[in-house]
Amino acid sequence: MIRVAAIALAALLALPAAAAELPLPAGVQPLAERISKLAAYQLPTGVFANGAVPLARIEGRVVRRSWRVAVDASPLQIAAPVRDALEAAGYDIVFECSDRDCGGFDFRFAIEIIPAPDMTVDLDNFVFLSARKGGGAAVSLLVSHSISTAYIQLIEVSPPEAQSTLGVVAQPSPAAVPSVPPSVPGTDGLAAAFQEQGRVVLSDLEFETGSSRLGEGDFTSLAALAAFLTGNPEARVLLVGHTDSEGSLAANTAVSQRRAEAVRDRLAERHSVPADRLEVAGAGYLAPLASNLTEEGRETNRRVEAVLLSQ
Repeated sequence: MIRVAAIALAALLALPAAAAELPLPAGVQPLAERISKLAAYQLPTGVFANGAVPLARIEGRVVRRSWRVAVDASPLQIAAPVRDALEAAGYDIVFECSDRDCGGFDFRFAIEIIPAPDMTVDLDNFVFLSARKGGGAAVSLLVSHSISTAYIQLIEVSPPEAQSTLGVVAQPSPAAVPSVPPSVPGTDGLAAAFQEQGRVVLSDLEFETGSSRLGEGDFTSLAALAAFLTGNPEARVLLVGHTDSEGSLAANTAVSQRRAEAVRDRLAERHSVPADRLEVAGAGYLAPLASNLTEEGRETNRRVEAVLLSQ
């Protein structure tokens, strides 16, 4: 009888454990997945110090995945439920840090990152954690948020014979609700939109694919933005250019930067807005509002957003 029970117990232990489900914000879009049946991963276990990041070499089945999601949530708000799910699944958190506390630029370039455009890291807005579990399992999580989009990277190591991968389930919550910056066709509502969202889409601007030339029309959104800045003399705005996905990331980033500069120049020349109150940046195709698979989506993604920096 004891022998039968022992055999039954051994058979039960041999069954693969149910994979944990990691909660990510609703609307996440998978970008990359690469599975290595047997490989080595250097798991970060501390901050950048004395010229290096401490790493633990772990061998096994390595799964590298990334996601993108348009969401109003900080990296910590996105990472915290994942951390809790890992702990519930028996993982011990080895190390946690955020942007500058990690070591900023030096930390980011000392750890493994899935190449862009499948993962991007805002050096001033990211969190990282690593965790380990008995049997040679380990996980690292990197979450970064830039403008209106979050990027999530998960690297998982498990025993070579393992067949399952940590599951992912979309979980909407008040802390992570997909959103689109409001479009502002006129002066009414612009100040309220800045207060509620911190940014607006200058939705009536016209740009052609691959071009930074701003149309010659009278754009209501620019008149509204100029009126807002005139009425709020301490306010400063960041103009962020965006493109569709046609072409390389480098080319699109350059085009989006020039689009933001064109809007700044138009505001300065026609609306007398001091240029030193307008900063510019280019995000390329890294923060789409719609699918790039349709012409309508690509047109939506060719835009400039105004982000309120101070008031």
